[in-house]
Amino acid sequence: MKIEGIMPALVSPLNSDETVNLSVLQNLIEYFLQKGANGFYLAGATGEGLAINPDQRRLLAERAVETVKDRVPCIVQVASTDFGEVLRLAKHAESIGAHAISSTPPIFFRYDEDDVYQYYKRLSDAVHIPIMIYNSPLAGFPITPAFAARMFEIDNVTSIKWTSSDYFGLMQLKELTQGEMTVMNGPDEMLLMGLSAGADGGIGTTYNFMLTHYLSVYGAFRDGNMEKAKNAQDKITAIIAALRTLKGCPSIPATKALLEEVGFAVGDAAFPMKKLSSEKKRELVNVLTEAGWNREL
Repeated sequence: MKIEGIMPALVSPLNSDETVNLSVLQNLIEYFLQKGANGFYLAGATGEGLAINPDQRRLLAERAVETVKDRVPCIVQVASTDFGEVLRLAKHAESIGAHAISSTPPIFFRYDEDDVYQYYKRLSDAVHIPIMIYNSPLAGFPITPAFAARMFEIDNVTSIKWTSSDYFGLMQLKELTQGEMTVMNGPDEMLLMGLSAGADGGIGTTYNFMLTHYLSVYGAFRDGNMEKAKNAQDKITAIIAALRTLKGCPSIPATKALLEEVGFAVGDAAFPMKKLSSEKKRELVNVLTEAGWNREL
């Protein structure tokens, strides 16, 4: 099953005690599948994987994979500050039938390329399913095209989530791997640019609340209709720009608030992330609606 197309970096629905709300998770997945989602990225940054109890991460992965039933790929993000936990999460993901796993490089401490290479090599040795490198500035380790191409030579490393505005680098990576490494665009506001540079699709936060716009960009691009693709991207960019004007409204709480607005009780972000007041939620909905957002997602 190929990783490509439009994949929400799915939020993790949480109860008040920060356990995963499995029924809401299932309903959300089914809704996005009906809309045409090409896969799901689970427990990533948007899914608050690093903030959720590991047992809850396992439950989330189990219910998601069970719900999807091999209709599209499920990629389970397994990063942790404890490498032993990384391996346990990875092996669990493989055991439940996840299509692939993903991980940022090891975080917080300073590591060089050899350290990071060994991290992915050890991870690869532990499982037999595809691995997606997660190139994110949040991890604090910049992955160059040359280093990504080197890691592509590791067994099971097949793809990368390219959360970077360096699209020349993306093109270089495609060239260095003869087009064989799957690259998924990260920056939501630049999906069309990523596709034009050679990305195979995109994974993003705001796909949770405007999936149909992203599907329009991808579909029009694949059809060669760049005018339609740009129009759809412009709608996305206007909504993201409006979101960024709101003070005290981080992307994860905002995304969860918008999903709640349309009937998905995904709860608040995990502590200590900000909880939006009812007034801030109303402001969020009003500002984004004025910018073109609609409740059909």
